[in-house]
Amino acid sequence: MTRTRDFFGPYRLTRLIRAGSTSEVWEAIEEHEQVRYALKILKESASNDRKEVASLKHEFTVGQDMQSSPRIIKVLEHRVANDRPFLVMELFSELNAKQALRRGPDSLAFMLREVIIQAAEGLYYMHTRNWIHLDIKPDNFLVSREGEVKLIDFTISEKKKTGLSKLMHRPPMAKGTRSYMAPEQIRKKVCDERTDIYSFGCVLFELATGKPPYTGDTPNDLLNKHLQAFIPSPIPYNNNVTKEFADLTKRMMAKNPAQRPQSLWDFLKEIRTIELWNKRPRKPEISVFDDMPGIRGADDMIRKPAAGSMNDFDDAE
Repeated sequence: MTRTRDFFGPYRLTRLIRAGSTSEVWEAIEEHEQVRYALKILKESASNDRKEVASLKHEFTVGQDMQSSPRIIKVLEHRVANDRPFLVMELFSELNAKQALRRGPDSLAFMLREVIIQAAEGLYYMHTRNWIHLDIKPDNFLVSREGEVKLIDFTISEKKKTGLSKLMHRPPMAKGTRSYMAPEQIRKKVCDERTDIYSFGCVLFELATGKPPYTGDTPNDLLNKHLQAFIPSPIPYNNNVTKEFADLTKRMMAKNPAQRPQSLWDFLKEIRTIELWNKRPRKPEISVFDDMPGIRGADDMIRKPAAGSMNDFDDAE
């Protein structure tokens, strides 16, 4: 078990940020230069798993292609220490958007336009590099108290399919997080920028209302709602949302990719011209970044699988 004050190469571990089924993310200090980083370390149980080792290396490969964007977390190195592979990443010591929503949408509403634009800019840059993220969800956007946003987690990201690779596309299983998966992703069809736009629409719905657009009693029930259910408006859940913003989120969640905004560039042009709120939200007196109910310390901020995620259900078929 990895513990605080353990060393990984020249890095001293200082704080566990979150833990998943196969990896842990730690805040660490490089002892020589006294610089803080985030380390994503495979657990001992996963260190000899070829699939997990390859997945971590893939995340490094994708991250290396994103170094020029200030809206994407920097993945700096892929290393091995104590027979365990790990990534060295830029440290961004704030919350992810899912955590920031624990007290409801008012936590971010006063700066939501800036948060959305920065999130879209990061994802747009990824698309310009011909990568599709495929796991866009609130958990994968880090947000600071000043409204700075960083996109993270490229574990299942794929290069955009073109030409013969598009025709030969036969994925063995659907990948993603069920609460945010596009219909074509669920059906194991070819995915492109519009797939991420669908998921981003689900994220905007949740940022505006505090809840995802669809829930289900079972994994398949949730997936079927993405495929067949009426597209919900955020207005019944938050009547401060403008019709223009609601209509945009609904178009992003269209079942047919051709009916969605065709690029994040198109989305960015539109989001900058509309009002999000009927009445301008006030900044909360107590910031969610200072006081989160139910979170008493670092150990309580270990990420639990979100409802509907691929971590708490078997892979979608």
